[in-house]
Amino acid sequence: MIYGKILGIETSCDETGASVVESDGQTLKILSNVLASSVKLHSKTGGIIPETAAREQLRFIIPVIKEALGNAKITNPSKQISAIALTFGPGLIGSLLVGVETAKALSYIWKVPTVPINHLYGHIYANFIEQKGAIEFPAVGLVVSGGHTDLVFMKDNMSLKWIGGTRDDAAGECLDKVGRLLDLSYPAGPSIEKLANKGDSKRFLFPSPLISSSDFDFSFSGLKTAVLREVKGLKKMDEQTISDICVSVQKAIIDVLVKKTIRASKKYNAKSILLGGGVAANNKLREQLKLNTKYQIPNTEIFVPQKFLCTDNAAMIAGAGFFAQESSWRNIDASPSLHF
Repeated sequence: MIYGKILGIETSCDETGASVVESDGQTLKILSNVLASSVKLHSKTGGIIPETAAREQLRFIIPVIKEALGNAKITNPSKQISAIALTFGPGLIGSLLVGVETAKALSYIWKVPTVPINHLYGHIYANFIEQKGAIEFPAVGLVVSGGHTDLVFMKDNMSLKWIGGTRDDAAGECLDKVGRLLDLSYPAGPSIEKLANKGDSKRFLFPSPLISSSDFDFSFSGLKTAVLREVKGLKKMDEQTISDICVSVQKAIIDVLVKKTIRASKKYNAKSILLGGGVAANNKLREQLKLNTKYQIPNTEIFVPQKFLCTDNAAMIAGAGFFAQESSWRNIDASPSLHF
């Protein structure tokens, strides 16, 4: 494990993040966490345009890093920074290149080591930041976001085994596509969650795909299609109808996520469940996972990051950097198709 201060850089998608996290060997403390987003540009088109995201990151990357260093009172990075942790995949290739090449240049100039981090690992290790209680292994991790829905088994730190994932759309991707059908703003997850609080969950009964399958895989494209058919058949689309659709879609997704996470935890005798990813900020998902864990596997503890650490950010990348292996900047390349 690395000690001292790590600069984290995250540019896997449409966020440009830089953070300084410090470790004393027991606690990971955030000294700064700066994020610039181009989501307002993408909201106009209902989704991310890769070229736009990369151009905005070129504009943001240096100012964001400077601000993160300044907020952490880092005046001499070559002496005060122990390493630079960077996201090298998965993600959009143009976006990844901005962060990777910037980190490599800084590593060369400051003469500090680099730590390449899998973005998906970052979401898992967001749970370790400013965590007071010890996270015990073995553990099961659920990463659920706009681009990923995966279950992993963790025998120990950085020892991750992929045990299941989506066969098509990710959960967050499904929410965004449903949001587009309902003419909601992008990203749609927060809007769907808010509207779901006013909805009648019994009016529409959408399927939870693969909820009864014996594996740990997910599938959400069928759910999206079921919503499309329902919307096309409706004669009236008022706010209550939209809320009713939202609550049923949210329930269909959460039911299968919770059921398979609990079953995986039982199979692998997990002492901890680690939740991560943008959809992990959903209050209903948190509540249901905690409730089912309490009653079905009471000896298993569930960990959920603070909400600002669920969406893409550089603090989680810096946090993961303390547990990963250093590598020369010469050996690091962007890997957009990286997986667990």
